[in-house]
Amino acid sequence: MQISARGDYAVRAALSLAQAYPALMSAQAIAQDQEMPRKFLEAVLADLRRAGVVRAQRGAEGGYTLSHPPRDVTIGQILRAVDGPLAGVRGLRPEETQYAGAAENLPNLWVAVRAAVREVVDEVSLAELISGRMPAHVRKLTTRPDAWQPR
Repeated sequence: MQISARGDYAVRAALSLAQAYPALMSAQAIAQDQEMPRKFLEAVLADLRRAGVVRAQRGAEGGYTLSHPPRDVTIGQILRAVDGPLAGVRGLRPEETQYAGAAENLPNLWVAVRAAVREVVDEVSLAELISGRMPAHVRKLTTRPDAWQPR
């Protein structure tokens, strides 16, 4: 799975908002907190707002906050808000793919890949990530001997 810069920035911005929740944070404060370009961040925050993940308040005392408590917002929701579906194959959803011959069973693999990604990003909330107390099955994945090794 490739995490785009947009997805990375969105998760990092949401973590800053989760830590400040329910208080408002300006885009400038989030950008400084996470060391990211403000203009790009503002576009990411607009995507998150349109998806209902964050809400914005205008004015001198305005800013952004999560639309729901951090325990109710998953990493998967954030990634989908800015990048669309978690797994795609040439612009199709895994279940929409069809192949002939030796590759006829490939859609099963693509669906399994999506399911594996969901088991992580849809089951970790912002609150869990901030606290470091992620679900046991997610923590276990990071302890595998080759988990931190590139391939």
